[in-house]
Amino acid sequence: MQSALEHGVFAAYAEDDRDGRVAKHVTASADLLIDALFGIGVRLPLRDTAQRTLRHVRQALTERTSARRANLSIDPTAPAQVMRPTVRVLAVDCPSGVDALTGECDAVTLTADETMTFIGAKPGLLTRDAVRKAGSLTIVPLNLPDSVKPSVFASGTLLDNETVRNLLPARPSDSHKGTYGRVLVIAGSERFSGAAGLAALGAYRIGAGLVEIAAPAPVARSLQGGLLEPIWLPLGDDPLDDTLRNSIAASDVVLIGPGMGGSALAVDRTLAVLSHVRETYPALPLVLDADALNALAGVGAWANLLPKHAVITPHPGEMARLLGVTTPDIQRDRFTSASNAAESGAVCVLKGAHTLIAAANKPVRVSPFKTDALAKAGTGDVLAGAIAGLIAQGLAGIDAASAAVYIHALAGTLATRHVGAAAGVMAADVAGALPAALGQIRAG
Repeated sequence: MQSALEHGVFAAYAEDDRDGRVAKHVTASADLLIDALFGIGVRLPLRDTAQRTLRHVRQALTERTSARRANLSIDPTAPAQVMRPTVRVLAVDCPSGVDALTGECDAVTLTADETMTFIGAKPGLLTRDAVRKAGSLTIVPLNLPDSVKPSVFASGTLLDNETVRNLLPARPSDSHKGTYGRVLVIAGSERFSGAAGLAALGAYRIGAGLVEIAAPAPVARSLQGGLLEPIWLPLGDDPLDDTLRNSIAASDVVLIGPGMGGSALAVDRTLAVLSHVRETYPALPLVLDADALNALAGVGAWANLLPKHAVITPHPGEMARLLGVTTPDIQRDRFTSASNAAESGAVCVLKGAHTLIAAANKPVRVSPFKTDALAKAGTGDVLAGAIAGLIAQGLAGIDAASAAVYIHALAGTLATRHVGAAAGVMAADVAGALPAALGQIRAG
């Protein structure tokens, strides 16, 4: 501080600025506001001087934004220099008032455009309201030994390009379709017929060698003309007939659930497949998505029904049903929710901004992406198919889920560039962008 003062930096003491006149004046004229009041050790709620100062700054930011909008509405052709630009807010380590572990935010926490955080991403910056408050994240490594890193980093590991590249299976030039595995997708209903096709596209586009779709006969007939690559198994009213048993036996991984609906037959089929895989093929990986999760949630002690190598892919509402809580409960502590579900023995993919991948006795893996391009029906079907497709190629469930989540989100970002706006991205666009995402990751 003394050095800054000697170099002409103006300083005001917040304790002396009780009416906020200085804070408001500085905020009103600044081009850049650096929020560095607190780091990861803050305790909420904020009190006294800190709370008062941030409240004054928030008020000044709001007034400045409102004034700019009013001026623009009066004369949208006015030269840019006539009006102050909106101030850019940069938070250091964490926006002040964010709990670095849980993501809880104080009522006066500023919304940053960017947060520059040190060593690694704090779990709290990747969940709850802190996702929005933190803005874009820039991580500054300090190369500290693990022994002196704060315990906050024990909760999660942020995925990155290099980590995912090292997970990807090799693609030898002398390979054939059998090299990359066979995926069985049990999916679809008359109301949600497209889900089966989207899941198959996800598996194929991420590199699976062969995909078979087992769907109700009317769904299979309606989709066959538009999907040339999958092979088809039309299903009747028997939850687990001999043809379905044979397809399960021939598969390297089974994906069940997308678009199946909540009919009695769909529930019976889900539970029958679970029981059959668990008892007959205990080493066969099984991915459960969407309506398969809802069927599971309707059964007491559902964890006992899961095969040994299961991956579950709930969104917050499905997770709430599985754990017997509310969706807000899940969102309040996503890390704990994902870890609790993983105690079932399954790999849990809790979808959302900064999707979490949890497995028992392992740090939670965290997607670095948050994009509204994936806030569209069908993108979860593509993700489930991508996870199954990587498992078919030999990846363990935790690694397949981690890589697929990262690649899928990157594909959403690339699809946004292609179509021009995240709002216009469709699930098929995301599936179509998976190869480009794979290529970008492999290229480094």
